[in-house]
Formats: sequence, C-alpha cells, structure tokens
Amino acid sequence: MALISCKTILTSLCLFHITLGYFFLTSPSSIADQAMVYLLGESMGLPHVRSFETQSPANAFLGIILAIFGVSDLVTLSRDEFDVIEHWGIQAPLRLLITFFLTLYTFFFSASSPLYASKERMMAHPSAHHANPNYVPAGWGGDALKNRVFFTFMFVETVSWLWVWVTLQEERRDVLLRRQASAAARARRRSSAHL
Repeated sequence: MALISCKTILTSLCLFHITLGYFFLTSPSSIADQAMVYLLGESMGLPHVRSFETQSPANAFLGIILAIFGVSDLVTLSRDEFDVIEHWGIQAPLRLLITFFLTLYTFFFSASSPLYASKERMMAHPSAHHANPNYVPAGWGGDALKNRVFFTFMFVETVSWLWVWVTLQEERRDVLLRRQASAAARARRRSSAHL
C-alpha cells in the first residue's frame, strides 16, 4: 500500500490546476516570479518571458482551461474505487508521456540546448548557449513554449503523473485482490444458502 493514496495525489493535482487557473486569471506575474520557476529556469538556461507580467487574453484563456481541467478531473474522483483505477490507469500514462515529451521539447529544442552548441561548448552551462548561432527558431510557433514557466509546469506535471501512475499500479493490485475476495465470499454465501 502506498504512503499517500492515488485519490489524494489526484485531488492535490486537481486543486493545483484550479489554483494555477485562478492565478493565471488574476495575477500571472505571481506565477512567473515563483522561486521554483526561477531556479529551474536558471538551471536550464531558459529565458524569462515578459508576457506573464501582465494580464492578457492568452493568460485568461490558459487560466480558464486549467480550471476546467481541474474541476472535470476532480469530478471523476467521485466515482467507484475500481472505476477511478480504470479511468486513471489509462489517463496517467498518457498524460505522463505527453508532459515528458513537452518537457524534453522545451529544453532540447531551445536556444540554450546543448544540441545546438559547438563541440567545445557542449558541456557548458545552458546559459552559455543563449547567443547560439546554430539555433534556428521553430516556424510553427513552438518557440513560445520554450520558457521557464512552461518548462517548470511541464516538469512538475511529469513528476506528478509519474507518481500517480506508480501509485495506481500498487493500488490496482490491492483493489483486484479485495474484489476477488468479496466475489469469493459472495459465492460461498450463495452455495451455503442453497444447501
């Protein structure tokens, strides 16, 4: 049995999304100024984005989407325990995969990536690659994702969904064993009732 149940982790993640949605609507600069965003952004050499300093239609849209995801995910937790395990057993690995690849994309295809560095500067700190002559911006608008706020959000999501997935695997065994035991007990009661 896991130390923290899957429902608790998922509830915390849903409330995290709702809280982020609220702050993206009311004060997006408070998200961009967080110590964790600064620390991860500096360590990865990702740029600080000024668009999070003021309210904008894009930030409001993002806030509403995050709040809707948080509330709809929270509603799914009110279902039966086995239904929750089945639903999130499909959702968790999918969300983990998506957030993992977005985290990799944000760093490895940004200007601070060692992929674009010259051979002699490949092992330098990512901030040394800011003026990287080999870097070519993405043509589809993907450069807007290569910032500290998005990287930190995707990193936290990746770690959280990995935790949910591992905890689900542990809880799934327990739920199936309990279901088997209750089915066997019902079968014994039926057979003893017929005698």
